[in-house]
Amino acid sequence: MGLLDSVLGSVLGGQQSANGGQGAGLAGFVGAPLRNPQLLQALAELLGNDGASGGLGGLLARFQKAGLGDIIGSWIAAGPNQAISGEQISQALGANTVADLAGKMGASSSDTASQLSQLLPGLIDQLTPAGEAPPAGLGNSKDLLGLLGGLLSRS
Repeated sequence: MGLLDSVLGSVLGGQQSANGGQGAGLAGFVGAPLRNPQLLQALAELLGNDGASGGLGGLLARFQKAGLGDIIGSWIAAGPNQAISGEQISQALGANTVADLAGKMGASSSDTASQLSQLLPGLIDQLTPAGEAPPAGLGNSKDLLGLLGGLLSRS
């Protein structure tokens, strides 16, 4: 199984892979929402170095400032991923960021935060296979969008 398949499987299996089990595949966990191009774009912008959030490093800083550094740290480190709620996502990212992403996705802020709470742990876990945040980040949003799209085409 390739890296992209592993990422998708983990993201789709999200909480299952956090407990050491194998994911059922991205489509099995998330289904249609992750096939939404607006959601893919939002994820790429959120994680990309060129995004408004400052990429993975920016997310780490936001989560730490919100007192949720241990949670995002568990997604990056080896071992189980800690769960996060939509409310905690909103707390960490800020209401304006969540509202902006929601607008791009054509969804409510609460739905967007909920979707992110299900997707980000497994996605970040799989994008940091060495158990630490890459010093140069995860790349720009265009590269990440291609990676996510490739992962989905294999699921």
